[in-house]
Amino acid sequence: MTALTEVELIHLEGKIERWIRFGQEAQERILDRRRRVLAFAPGAVFAFVRWASNDYGTIVSRIDVLRAVDAGQPLSTVPLVRPGAEILLRISGWPKVEQVLAAIDQVEALDVHAEDACPDHWRHVGNRIATGQLVRPYSADRHSAWLLRRRISA
Repeated sequence: MTALTEVELIHLEGKIERWIRFGQEAQERILDRRRRVLAFAPGAVFAFVRWASNDYGTIVSRIDVLRAVDAGQPLSTVPLVRPGAEILLRISGWPKVEQVLAAIDQVEALDVHAEDACPDHWRHVGNRIATGQLVRPYSADRHSAWLLRRRISA
């Protein structure tokens, strides 16, 4: 039996917003009109965005690109993600979050679903942005190489 990775989402306009930027959920459970829980199958890659503000402005701005893991596999704890996931990218601060969102848009401009991109690309994006360097764009050739590598190792 495989365990699903659950992510709790909420939308309180202008106060707290947690959403999935990309990823294919396996299940959805609606808790109330503002809250829901999405579940991801092992191996699924998804981007989880958290934003919150108070009367003085933004207090939290974060994006995590995560891979759901199977029961018994190593994982990292992430707030609002149960039981946890493998962290491919973890960035905070709105200017850097915007850079990650632009990198996601760049992948999707290639007609590649962001969750299907090579996981190493998300590690690369996170590391380059964290160190203030330019991100190398994802390419169709790199995606083809990833698909071949994945097929060989399966």
